[in-house]
Amino acid sequence: MSVRLRVLMVCTGNICRSPTAEAVLRRMLAEAGLHREVEVDSAGIVDYHAGSPPDPRAQAQGAKRGYDLSRLRARKVRPADFERFDLLLAMDADHVEYLNERCPPQHMGRVRLLLDFAPGAAQGAEVPDPYYGAPAGFDRVLDLVEVACEGLLGHLRQRLDAGA
Repeated sequence: MSVRLRVLMVCTGNICRSPTAEAVLRRMLAEAGLHREVEVDSAGIVDYHAGSPPDPRAQAQGAKRGYDLSRLRARKVRPADFERFDLLLAMDADHVEYLNERCPPQHMGRVRLLLDFAPGAAQGAEVPDPYYGAPAGFDRVLDLVEVACEGLLGHLRQRLDAGA
């Protein structure tokens, strides 16, 4: 099978939240047998860390739950991403604003908050930035991202079943 859907996870520098979300969704897709049909990537709205691996704390906390972030490298969102990806999933409202300001009108519906897919999450709920905090913040990110990605997996299944 070939790739039928593409998802881009977006945060600020692409070293904490979005690579975590990429790793979580990749594993869930693999476990569901959908990894050949759905491509996942991540990017940041700034290029401060371009080419760098995820934050060591994100890697360490992810590894405790079986996620390997070590091969991922930070990059900035590119104009072509709006055409290439079916969903651009932001971690917070600032990222949504950034993406919407740059998104071509025909692709506006592709930009959403990741936590929109988390069952029971409040509308507009955000994944908090753990960068300046303690390791517990990275666990909180994982908790939120895992729930959201489970909901996202259901959404992606529906789209694939509908002939996405």
